[in-house]
Amino acid sequence: MGQKVNANGLRIGINRGWEANWFASKKDYATFLGEDIAIRNYLEPLLKEAVVSHIDIARSKNDQGAKVIINAFVARPGVVLGQDNTKITAIRNGLKKVVKSGNATINLVEVKNPDLDATLIAKWIASEIENRQSFRSTQKKAIQRMKKAGAIGCRTQCQGRLAGAEIARREGYKVGVVPLETLRADIDFASVTANTAYGDIGVKVWICRSANKAATVETEEKKEGGHDNAATKAR
Repeated sequence: MGQKVNANGLRIGINRGWEANWFASKKDYATFLGEDIAIRNYLEPLLKEAVVSHIDIARSKNDQGAKVIINAFVARPGVVLGQDNTKITAIRNGLKKVVKSGNATINLVEVKNPDLDATLIAKWIASEIENRQSFRSTQKKAIQRMKKAGAIGCRTQCQGRLAGAEIARREGYKVGVVPLETLRADIDFASVTANTAYGDIGVKVWICRSANKAATVETEEKKEGGHDNAATKAR
């Protein structure tokens, strides 16, 4: 099952959260869902230079009215912000036309380690292929970047008319361990399409950042608890 199902969807609720955090009645659900899709379709092309990893959308409601909080995780937020903030201001003004259910707020969040983000790596591979770079050397460079960043295991795959071949095929590389069947493993997955003169080429990337994320979180909590106890005893 782990080999067939999207690795991200399989781990939601275990070690991965939702990208849409809101609750709605049956009456408003379709409206909010359609609005989320419209928001992402609006922001993706505008933030292309910043390289979007993912966009989280949260909704809340209080006495002051409904709020829509949008967090866009990007590799280069400075490209959008700039010195005068004119571009981000234009984006915020455009969001008012897209979002009808409440006051929209957008925040640009910088991805701490881009080389451990499957979406950013897949987009980089796709852009290199579109620029007529070798798909083999590009995948090898991506593998090296991910391993250098601290990945336990990583895997890449390109499928289509590679290098302009008449018959479509798939080629990929794998280093380390990527246990797709282990749900507690922190695995990030992304699928991106590269548009070339010979047709579309599919790019897939898997990154195993931790073999047991739950155990890692518990260890960190114990360490924090140990420091608190030590501080209490010192008092």
